[in-house]
Amino acid sequence: MIVAGEEKRQLYREQGWWGDKTLADLFFANADIHGDRLALVDAPNRADFAFGEPRRLTYTELKVEVERLAGVLLSAGIGKDDVVIIQLPNISEFVSLYFAAATIGAIVSPVAVQYRSHELSAMFGIVEPKAFICATKMYHADHLHVVRPLLGGEVSLMTVGPDAPDDAIDLSIESARPDLLEAHRSSVTIDADDVFTICWTSGTTGVPKGVPRSHNHWVGIAPGTYVTSRLQDGDIMLNPFPLINMASIGGITMSWLRVAGTMVLHHPFDPQVYLGQIATERPSFTIAPPAVLNMLLQNEELLARIDLSSLRTIGSGSAPLAPAMVQGFQERQSLPVINIFGSNEGMTLITGPDDVPDPVERANYFPNGLDLVPYFGDRPERIMESRIVPPQGGNPINKDEMPGELQIRGPAVFEGYWNAPEQTADAFTDDGWFKTGDLFQIEQNGRFLRFMGRCKDLIIRGGVNISPEEIDQLLGGHPELAEACVFSLPDPVMGERIGLAAVPRAGSDVTLESVTDYLQALDLAKFKLPEKMFRFAELPRNVTNKIMRSEVRELALAMLEREA
Repeated sequence: MIVAGEEKRQLYREQGWWGDKTLADLFFANADIHGDRLALVDAPNRADFAFGEPRRLTYTELKVEVERLAGVLLSAGIGKDDVVIIQLPNISEFVSLYFAAATIGAIVSPVAVQYRSHELSAMFGIVEPKAFICATKMYHADHLHVVRPLLGGEVSLMTVGPDAPDDAIDLSIESARPDLLEAHRSSVTIDADDVFTICWTSGTTGVPKGVPRSHNHWVGIAPGTYVTSRLQDGDIMLNPFPLINMASIGGITMSWLRVAGTMVLHHPFDPQVYLGQIATERPSFTIAPPAVLNMLLQNEELLARIDLSSLRTIGSGSAPLAPAMVQGFQERQSLPVINIFGSNEGMTLITGPDDVPDPVERANYFPNGLDLVPYFGDRPERIMESRIVPPQGGNPINKDEMPGELQIRGPAVFEGYWNAPEQTADAFTDDGWFKTGDLFQIEQNGRFLRFMGRCKDLIIRGGVNISPEEIDQLLGGHPELAEACVFSLPDPVMGERIGLAAVPRAGSDVTLESVTDYLQALDLAKFKLPEKMFRFAELPRNVTNKIMRSEVRELALAMLEREA
């Protein structure tokens, strides 16, 4: 069970943020009411990146699959509070396994398909899993070969897909065990405050940190997406983000549960397949990385060929949004883009069209306090409390345009890292606020919050703090740049200067001068202008599609050494 004070639990239940229903309870309620409704759709290219034909499951069919897998897990010795690491792409089996685990009270620890033994060995040591589940076939990956040395004699190997090895439990063919499942349900109590997932985040040291979230933590964050995206009963949602973190679980899956909708899966991100799914499946809501939306808006020929009319809204995040992109979609496609800033720990900053109609403001800012009707509530409540504190410590900042670290608390915020008391102590203040490590500042007389970067990403030029994300956001609208980011370069006089990593668009010959001219035309202060440009074919990104600024910097410094 999540360690939360009784006073906090009582408050969140009274407000309607938390309740007594597990995610399995919510799923089965939907299945009982909407059995014939289409629940889950595989990507059309499933056989290319995994195995098997794409599946289209109704709620009744998905319920049968969930209960079958729940019985199989029980027969393999998996029970309440046992941790199961799952390394799967976005296929229907992954969703089924989530709810099978929820049914028996097991804990899912989902990991990216890109991870190998370096990352997995650290995660195994932290959560001590009872089982590991992967696919027998995965494009450009051999998960079975990678994980076998880590299993020892304590971790059961389970697979989905054809040609399961002899030492694995084949989840694709094992029969249902209704007897075991019924006995478990009648004898084991599963609480909505029990840990349901342990997702992963990395710290500045590179050591992975497990982020435990209860059923109630996921329920608490859900209104942030389904309210702001204007979702309605039975809506179709296209999910292109891996089923391992906040965007996919909190943003899409929880909204899917709320409206008993249809979830269309996508993997790996392929613009042509993605746009084809929009055309054929006709979703009301989807999410996409900012770089993809920038590319789409600037490709007039491609944009003219696709029909986006089914979309009521589209969400984006993981990097600052270019105001020109958000404005362009609204004015040219009548499609509001929602600005989403979340984290596995539970940050909930979302700017939707109903709260902030102006697209430029929506790209730049987040409401300084967002009131939404909770999942189990009937009146608006504050989904997340926040305060901004000087990075070096001190009293909260209440003035405009003074950056500081954002600290948060609320019903969606986790309680502490898994088996990591020292990391947890470092991450929380003495009075219980989570230290996000993100720089924000108050804008427009307290109306908005604006993201200014990571505390450790600041460029300090001549003693002046410069936010790299502020410049990245402006560069997102440059017509000759496919993508770009700025970073610090060491300088003996100024301390640091600003480097620019630029990926030119095909056929363009972008120069540093053209970039600085563009930024000056936007009235950016001259001391924030990039001073040296490095050309890249592509920028390194992590598994959640965020540009890895530190790695970009290391590559640029290596280029400088070769030039010397």
